[in-house]
Amino acid sequence: MQEMLQNLALGFGVAFTVQNLLYGFMGCVLGTLVGVLPGIGPTATIAMLLPSIYGLDATPALIMLAGIYYGSQYGGSTTAILINVPGESSSVVTAIEGYQMARKGRAGSALAAAGLGSFFAGCVGTVIIAAFAPPLTELAFKFGPAEYFSLMVLGLIGAVVLASGSLLKAIAMIILGLLLAQINTDVISGTARYSFGIPELTDGINFVAVAMGIFGFGEIIANLGQPAENREVFTKDVKGLWPTRKDFQQAWPAVLRGTALGSALGVLPGGGALLSSFASYTMEKKLAGPSGTFGKGDIRGVAGPESANNAGAQTSFIPMLTLGIPPNAVMALMVGAMTIKGIQPGPQVMTGNPQLFWGLIASMWIGNAMLVILNLPLIGIWIKLLTVPYKYLFPAITLFCCIGTYTLNNNSFDVFMTAGFGVLGYVFYKLSCEAAPLLLGFILGPMMEENLRRALLLSRGDWTTFVTRGLSAGLLFAALLMLIIVALPAIRKKREVAFQED
Repeated sequence: MQEMLQNLALGFGVAFTVQNLLYGFMGCVLGTLVGVLPGIGPTATIAMLLPSIYGLDATPALIMLAGIYYGSQYGGSTTAILINVPGESSSVVTAIEGYQMARKGRAGSALAAAGLGSFFAGCVGTVIIAAFAPPLTELAFKFGPAEYFSLMVLGLIGAVVLASGSLLKAIAMIILGLLLAQINTDVISGTARYSFGIPELTDGINFVAVAMGIFGFGEIIANLGQPAENREVFTKDVKGLWPTRKDFQQAWPAVLRGTALGSALGVLPGGGALLSSFASYTMEKKLAGPSGTFGKGDIRGVAGPESANNAGAQTSFIPMLTLGIPPNAVMALMVGAMTIKGIQPGPQVMTGNPQLFWGLIASMWIGNAMLVILNLPLIGIWIKLLTVPYKYLFPAITLFCCIGTYTLNNNSFDVFMTAGFGVLGYVFYKLSCEAAPLLLGFILGPMMEENLRRALLLSRGDWTTFVTRGLSAGLLFAALLMLIIVALPAIRKKREVAFQED
């Protein structure tokens, strides 16, 4: 404990220099903007900024890049809540409840819950990095390809069981997501598949095009399909900019649960922040029971996932800093940045370059404080967006989405793909199909396939590897148990009552 306090004192000494504070602030501002603007994302931003770090010292460079990453987790919730366009993939589930709250005039409460939950989770995530980096890394080592595959199976079954509405529709949406994820280049042989000779499809369909089309464009088409007096204009009664006492009472247990879940899942490779937010939403929906408020604007569905994705974003630094293994694309770029500065990522960073290691960790605390100070006063400004009449707002959102999509690859093909998914999103709206399971299937599909094939390669084609490994068998058993429970007639009736369609 004393050693940890000495290390943190060293870290704060490094982080509190004028240069490091300035670069940390720049990273947080950039990250917030990147999160708010759909389509750009932290990966693209950090990739574009990598050449600029050549002239910087390693510590301020990494502090700035880290600020962009966790700042984008804050910003991504803003457009998800206000206009149902997730700025970040980890904000997809925030849009489900957050947008419903905005429609009821409670956008201020949703944004404040997201900001405060993110701040708490970010701070806890940083403490966990400081205290538990070595043991948590050992836990991540126990996860091989078989365990990852089983974990993702459990995640998909959880999404089916807890999707609102028809079970059959939820299964169909997940399968459609998994099928869309197959349009890419084969991970083992390196040959393009299901691309129909279209070069742009050889790398797969872009997640942003799917999310923005189904959520953003689909919502716009659905609104325009209604008579003018019935369109969603939630300007009539914005009920305060701050959560009520009841909101706080409901939100704080969700924040604690989301933080714990995100801190654990963030260590695992494969997008900790993303898996954390989906898992947190699933858990909150399950714990709420047949209250009927989920899907209609429940603050727990905003506070839990937002806390989880921030905690996951922070703890995803653990394998990168302690092992040199990047758990996601952003961390891979951070490893690249360290290599550019002549630092070999891995366990020796903690001992060989303590100023960098502990300075970066201390900067995360400061960065989280900067982000909450930046974001809470902006709530009033974001709410002003909602006073714009819908006939002016929808062309602006459409333009905003098209610019964001075009900047992904500077290719108009992505814009047409987004428009196509917009039409599909409208079809789902008409059929009362929930889009979140499709996105989960689409995101987890490539990772599931990769880990399935890797596990089978390692076991020489022996399928029993999934049940002979303890951790993998446990996860598959939990998935099977979930299926059995939901199939019981009494549970099925309760589920129908809880998720009866409007």
